[in-house]
Amino acid sequence: MNYLGNAKSVQALTVYEVWRDRFLRERLRPAVGIAIFFAFTITVYFLGERFFVRQEFESVYLYTSAAVELGLLTCFVLQKTSFGQRYPGLLFLGFSWSLTVVVQVGLAVAQAGELPIFTWILAFLIQATLMPVRWRLHLISQLGVLCCHVGINLVLNLSFAKYTPFKLTGLYLYLFWICLICDLSVYWYECLQRKEFSTRRELESAYQQLEEAEAKYRSIFENAGEGIFQSTPDGRYITANPALARIYGCDSPEEVTAKFTDIERQLYVDPARRNEFLRSIEESGTVSDFESKIYRCDGSIVWISEKARAVRDSSGGVLYYEGLIEDITQRKQAQESLRLFIHALSHDLRNPVAGMLMVLKNWQTKTGDSIAIPRSILERMIQGSEQQLRLINSLLEVHAGELRGLVLHCESVNLRAIVEAAATDLEPLMNEGKATFKNLVPDDLPAVNADKTQLWRVFSNLITNALKHNFPGLNLTVSAQVINAEKLTINQSTAKQDIDKSPITNPQSPISNPGSRMIYCTVEDDGAGILPEQCEHLFDLYVRGDQSRHSVGLGLGLYLCRQIIGAHGGQIGVISTPGAGASFWFTLPLAENFR
Repeated sequence: MNYLGNAKSVQALTVYEVWRDRFLRERLRPAVGIAIFFAFTITVYFLGERFFVRQEFESVYLYTSAAVELGLLTCFVLQKTSFGQRYPGLLFLGFSWSLTVVVQVGLAVAQAGELPIFTWILAFLIQATLMPVRWRLHLISQLGVLCCHVGINLVLNLSFAKYTPFKLTGLYLYLFWICLICDLSVYWYECLQRKEFSTRRELESAYQQLEEAEAKYRSIFENAGEGIFQSTPDGRYITANPALARIYGCDSPEEVTAKFTDIERQLYVDPARRNEFLRSIEESGTVSDFESKIYRCDGSIVWISEKARAVRDSSGGVLYYEGLIEDITQRKQAQESLRLFIHALSHDLRNPVAGMLMVLKNWQTKTGDSIAIPRSILERMIQGSEQQLRLINSLLEVHAGELRGLVLHCESVNLRAIVEAAATDLEPLMNEGKATFKNLVPDDLPAVNADKTQLWRVFSNLITNALKHNFPGLNLTVSAQVINAEKLTINQSTAKQDIDKSPITNPQSPISNPGSRMIYCTVEDDGAGILPEQCEHLFDLYVRGDQSRHSVGLGLGLYLCRQIIGAHGGQIGVISTPGAGASFWFTLPLAENFR
């Protein structure tokens, strides 16, 4: 850690020194320019004094000012070269000594007993004001002037007769304090600049880290799979990410914040859920797995799960709510499907088990320890058990089909044999209900391409529903015929077609095309009938009939029938008039279409 800290300090110092040298070079340009103009004005003054003032004039002053001008011009030229760019400190000394040392040398050559202390002071003040960096250079320039002064006095044995020792001491003391003040001001200014520069660098680093963190947060916010939101206590969205816009069916997060200004009434299907949401957060500070049905922007309804918390101010007041929203519609559908499955299992297994139970109870009433069971009854019980096993396997496939599509095992099937098998299994129920059953499926009917187990379920469900939801003495008729697809007419007010809702994974079961031949099957009864408005939703999940048919669960079996027929590439519907019975119909592809 110390090594890293030292490395950062060295790096920051190096960067500061680069800035300091650049600052010195930039300030040298105006300083040299001002000094050149100053030396020029002095030269002009001496020229005027030489030619217009009638008194003795010492030309050494004119020559000295010209030498100063030459030294400054040399600095002006060098500062534009690579040498000047590389060594700005040497140019600084050249600038300073051109104004001080050159003047001292000129006066010494003229044997003038003058001390140009005010020229030195002016030079030191100018360079401290215009170039307040590198205080050591200022000190070197000042010491250079004093060393030159002392050296020249020793070599030339100059004396300053016009100055008394006390006055000369005062001038030196005055020069000392001017130099000290200039050097201290430069030192303090440079310390301040170094601190400011370091602070600025730290701020830049902090801003950079903040920008990086904000960019990471923005990336998470923009690319999160879950919806992220902030909302006000009065029910407005402050922020929303793209995932939330997708969940809500909006084109952009901006549409979410613009559209949903009253979450209680605009979002929740049940407006009371908003108050429950607020109450839960008020009680515990957070809410988790808060499931609700909501309206999307297009009006459709989906399930969401919310996880949120309240953000409060220092006094405990709620500023806003923030949290995550997940679309759980598929999970809810899977849960509902698992519950299609449990009901279907009980529904489809109840029929053959009830029939077998009736047979066993009937034999149980016979006297004696040993009961002789006819072989035909035994074979029927074996067939019933085998059918139950096939049914369980079939139901497992149906449940899987709800999630990834119904898988069919199609083959060429004799439709009349399927109807007879279903009727035989349901014979105890028909006897109990004193029903009359007719199988009018022709013997010479062409074979159909179907899964015989699933097709048995269709006939079994349709016949069982008719028996259960009508009074005793029902007349049942099953018939079938070959038709062309274009001749199939459907009463839209009484028929239900949902082929698109049933996923098909069997490549051998395409939807029937106009012009192709198919089997048209009907299961008719002369019972109580069904109302037209009930027919429209009869094949939906968990739809029940009216009390006239004393229904206790009519919709489940018909929903399964729709799934099976749809997976075969057929259609299913119902035509019914109250009081005149019902006719359930469906279509199946012929086996010849697959040869």
